[in-house]
Amino acid sequence: MAKRHVDGAGVSPAKHRAVLSALVALVVALSTAIYVTVAADDGTPRTTLADGRPHHGAAAPASTGTWAGAWATAPVGGEPGTETAGLAGRSVRNVVHTSTGGTSARVTLSNLYGRSPLTLTHASLALATGAGTATADAQTMRRLTFNGSTSVVIPAGGQSVSDATPLAIPQGTDVLVTTYSPTPSGPVTYHPHARQVSYLATGDHTEDTTGTPYTEQTPYWRYLTALDVLGDEAAGTVVVFGDSITDGVTSTVGANHRWPDILSGRLRGALADGGQPPRYSVVNEGISGNQVLAGGLGRPAENQSGLGRFGRDVLARTNAKAVVIDLGVNDILRNPRVADPDRIVTGLRTLVRQAHARGLKVVGATLMPFKGHRAYTPAREAVRRQINEEIRAGGVYDAVVDFDKALRDPYDPRRLRSEYDSGDHLHPSDLGYRTMAETFDLDTLNGTGQTEL
Repeated sequence: MAKRHVDGAGVSPAKHRAVLSALVALVVALSTAIYVTVAADDGTPRTTLADGRPHHGAAAPASTGTWAGAWATAPVGGEPGTETAGLAGRSVRNVVHTSTGGTSARVTLSNLYGRSPLTLTHASLALATGAGTATADAQTMRRLTFNGSTSVVIPAGGQSVSDATPLAIPQGTDVLVTTYSPTPSGPVTYHPHARQVSYLATGDHTEDTTGTPYTEQTPYWRYLTALDVLGDEAAGTVVVFGDSITDGVTSTVGANHRWPDILSGRLRGALADGGQPPRYSVVNEGISGNQVLAGGLGRPAENQSGLGRFGRDVLARTNAKAVVIDLGVNDILRNPRVADPDRIVTGLRTLVRQAHARGLKVVGATLMPFKGHRAYTPAREAVRRQINEEIRAGGVYDAVVDFDKALRDPYDPRRLRSEYDSGDHLHPSDLGYRTMAETFDLDTLNGTGQTEL
């Protein structure tokens, strides 16, 4: 009888093959239940469930593309009435509207105006079932993580970016971002003029999908300052930087009729029609009452000046490619003396230089008329006209959008046309905001900033 061969370890080849096959089978089985690790475009390792189930841990999908801003807002100050307890024991459900879509998302949460660490033990992301509702699509509910943990402590003055989580987010949809803090944290960092209804609930209802506990409506966005998506729809982000006119303070609540919203729709529509505008998303960094030169009180300053917040609200935005600046009218209206137009223009040029240093294209807007507003004087009108002359002359921005010409009354160019006037003789109506966006030449967003003007 022939001898059976045995290797040096005393194991037959047949048994060796059997053991190896069993190990391979085990690896395959485990791979269907654990995470497939991929690299996002920033090189950070990310994970997602291989079987496609909703994942409540640290997650990102096995997808490729470009990160872009789907929505953003500027932190304005500390919410009055929250100086001591913050919103301890409350769930905050922010409702935001996307300007682009993707297959993965991450959020930025801010404690800029807090005076103590903000502890968030639970945060979630989901698609709303309809416009302006607190009800979530149960299939889209995702638990957010921060460096792999479901809780995060954000120091006073700081912010935190969540891990990416897999979720197909369409353009033009409402997204619910919910946070829960169990402990007092001091002033709540907020944006007061959201023109969007968000919600509050008592207790931790972060992953509630019914919306039933969210009995309190609010006109504020709290903690949340950005929603980014990973995908192929946008190659970069346009940041619109301005004051209450950009913030859309007189636009219809919940209708997304701010002029940057309509600009975003125009960009998408032009691409669908075969046009050649850049594939950019649009985010809104307007603050009501904002000035180029002067900020509010406090450290950090509430309603920080344009010069002070430009790095945070524009240059730090995800994949920013261009900025549209519509700022300066509050420097005229809120100055107790007659404002110096040269100082305002110098401040605007400083913003442009900072943008150019980062390769951003800069489109600037002329300042619209305000005769009939309570702060109107002939001297302030003269300052506005001087600033507009400098802007139109081409020595301030790479390109100009002439909102003044588009919305002024042809019979009295010191005031808005009546159909474009919200009634306060400063802020546009919904039709006025639409006209602003339709006046915008989309081709001006192409290219990069000039090195010298």
